[in-house]
Amino acid sequence: MNTLKQYIETLYPISDSDWELFSSKMEEINLPKNTTITAKDKTEKHLYFVNEGIIRFFIPTDGSDITLGFVFKNEFATAYDSFITQTPSFYSIETLSNSTLWRISYNDLQLIYRSTECGNSIGRKMAEKMFLIKSQREHDLLTKTAEERYLDLFTQRPNLIREIPLKYIASYIGVTPQALSRIRKRI
Repeated sequence: MNTLKQYIETLYPISDSDWELFSSKMEEINLPKNTTITAKDKTEKHLYFVNEGIIRFFIPTDGSDITLGFVFKNEFATAYDSFITQTPSFYSIETLSNSTLWRISYNDLQLIYRSTECGNSIGRKMAEKMFLIKSQREHDLLTKTAEERYLDLFTQRPNLIREIPLKYIASYIGVTPQALSRIRKRI
């Protein structure tokens, strides 16, 4: 829980009383590898903080899934659009490794927003970070080649290359596993 507090304080200072309320609403869960956290067409009920593990966001399809992104240790994860609107998600979230998560429910987070000095500021900062990640990904998909997107992973998120199966990396950069294999041979 100290890691979570430290992370929150990088976004906005939190008083002891606000932290006491916030931490009292958090629940620790341990999930094995390949556990669905949020299923497509289900409404997201929690915001998660990854204490240990790797999380994948994807659109399930009959053929091969479309990977939207990954979340690692010390990052937040949620089907954010579903979470804030309380409507069904158009994608799924799963663990790619054994994972320990802290979670807070939608209703408890709304209580935090209403009851604390810092809640709304922290929520806004997290939303801004999520928006910037999504915006950068969209920009990269529209303006860079698959090879450039793959090379960017080495500098921006090297843990992706080491810890994520290649089929998910291929889907994430928008190519088939065979095309990724050719890109890897060229570089």
